[in-house]
Amino acid sequence: MDEFSPIISEELRDSVKRLTRDLVNAGATMSAQEARYLVDGYYIMQEDRKRSDNQALQMEKEPHEILAWFAEQSGTLEKQVRRALEKYTDAQPAGQWLKANYGIGPVLSAGLLAHIDITKCPTVGHIWRFAGLDPTVKWLPKTKRPWNAKLKVLTWKVGQSFMKFSNAPECSYGAAYKQRKEFEIARNERKENAELAARLLTEKKWRADSDAPKYLKQGLLPPAQIDGRARRWAVKLFLSHLHLVWYYLEFKELPPKPYVIEHLGHVHFVKPQHLDKVPGLAEALSRLT
Repeated sequence: MDEFSPIISEELRDSVKRLTRDLVNAGATMSAQEARYLVDGYYIMQEDRKRSDNQALQMEKEPHEILAWFAEQSGTLEKQVRRALEKYTDAQPAGQWLKANYGIGPVLSAGLLAHIDITKCPTVGHIWRFAGLDPTVKWLPKTKRPWNAKLKVLTWKVGQSFMKFSNAPECSYGAAYKQRKEFEIARNERKENAELAARLLTEKKWRADSDAPKYLKQGLLPPAQIDGRARRWAVKLFLSHLHLVWYYLEFKELPPKPYVIEHLGHVHFVKPQHLDKVPGLAEALSRLT
């Protein structure tokens, strides 16, 4: 090492780690706005860390010590932010139920809790619309976006998580995604999407390298759209359960209209899991006819 090479002392490494550890506990007292900022920051740091790791791997020689140190600290900070969000979700009434669901960790939980105001959501439809999951809501030219873009991204990440863990027995929403996908595939093969396929073929501009038109010309939706429909269905089911749980925790009663999801393809009530995380809710649901 030459005389100009920076030396990162063990004392400096330890001080950075102590600083981040001391700040973690403050997560419990964050406001929703602060939590939203931290969730955004977490995903930015995660992408930066992945990019830095890839760059380091591509170097012909071992990374310079200071680069290795920054990479280490980035990973440490990312973990500490996650821990701070863990504290934030622990302090929220619906946080324990959210994190009990396989595939929903503290970051996704914090983002949902920080972006949704349950006092303004008498029905789950309010959450769906706010998250851009209501297909009847269109963003017209020269008008304000009618949904929350960051919440929409979060719900997309939720769907990706359910898809990723769909083979895990513990992931009930992953199982719901798989079941719905089978339903969507069968429905598509019966050409029940033919009208929609024809409309998409004429209304949307497709890239020259896209294979979607070949499906649409046959009256079929492309596989990617079928998968997307299944993921959105699972996410809407999950948000329906979140609304029920959160509403009960907030108001100590069931929502004004008992939770039903027939517009999702069901005609019967589907209870959320992990009711042990919500005292009194199981008994209240048992009284529903």
